[in-house]
Amino acid sequence: MLITILTLAGGLVLLIVGGELLVRGSVRIAEKLGVSPLLIGLTLVGFGTSMPELVTSVEASMIGSPGIAVGNIVGSNISNILLILGASALIFPLAVSSTALLRDGSVVLLSAVAFLLVGQSVGLTRIVGLAFVAGLLAYLVHAYRQERSTSAVEAQGHTAAFDKGEAFEQVDRGLHPPAGAGLASWLLPALGAIGGLAIIIAGGKLLVDAAVDLARALGMSETVIGLTIVALGTSAPELVTSIVAAIRRQTDIAVGNILGSNIYNTLGIGGVTALIAPTPFPPEIVRFDAWVMLAASLLLFLFAWNRNISRLEGAAMVALWAGYIGWLLATG
Repeated sequence: MLITILTLAGGLVLLIVGGELLVRGSVRIAEKLGVSPLLIGLTLVGFGTSMPELVTSVEASMIGSPGIAVGNIVGSNISNILLILGASALIFPLAVSSTALLRDGSVVLLSAVAFLLVGQSVGLTRIVGLAFVAGLLAYLVHAYRQERSTSAVEAQGHTAAFDKGEAFEQVDRGLHPPAGAGLASWLLPALGAIGGLAIIIAGGKLLVDAAVDLARALGMSETVIGLTIVALGTSAPELVTSIVAAIRRQTDIAVGNILGSNIYNTLGIGGVTALIAPTPFPPEIVRFDAWVMLAASLLLFLFAWNRNISRLEGAAMVALWAGYIGWLLATG
């Protein structure tokens, strides 16, 4: 049991470290190639910070563990809203733009509805995966066009996809100075990106294998493990970036980071997982947890409708998350 827990913890650490290396290396290379910071933020940072969840879900689907694959996506989205946004609001009340809520929050809500409907019908098939990825690309194209328009940004604010990238960049800039010139400025980022990807793949395999073993040892379902331990572990980067943004009073970035993460999780991770390894939805997720994800998205709309998520509402969100996790552990 101890070895299994240590292996699972090691897998989570490798996922986080590998994700950090992959994103930092890729971003530095893109900057050297003259790619615009906006495009880097919307694509490389967005996909890179979601890579731990993606590798975990794909690996789980490939070994026939849909509870971990789908549970990781659903559990991450629930934790993002209830735990991470709630904790961020406890640190400092979160101001929410009504325009951003209607634009990006609607995508979060609609993607949650689509995920629920897919779970109740065909599951994550390749056709569904293609539709999800196409939906994410359409959203990113819209975000890119809006971010390039100064008037649109002034009128409607930054998109959640932009804020997700900005949240990472703010933390990264504080920890790592810009790279210098010379061969090392190319070689080190390249090695970091390649090494990061390899570490993520290794970490994903360790995490999934250990999660399956832990579920068997504890007599719990793989679905519960996916919804709790795996989902929380792969959501760690979002927790750090949103908490840092809240401490710095950059509440729009804290909220946008979570909205963007949920969009990437549902459409990106769900879509790519379906394309690589089609998988059915576990019945328990269809019956309950997908509805919880949808309810959390609706609750976010309700709390943010007055353009502010207060500390009291943040406390309620964290309490609901704790109650949900407690119920899963008690019944799983």
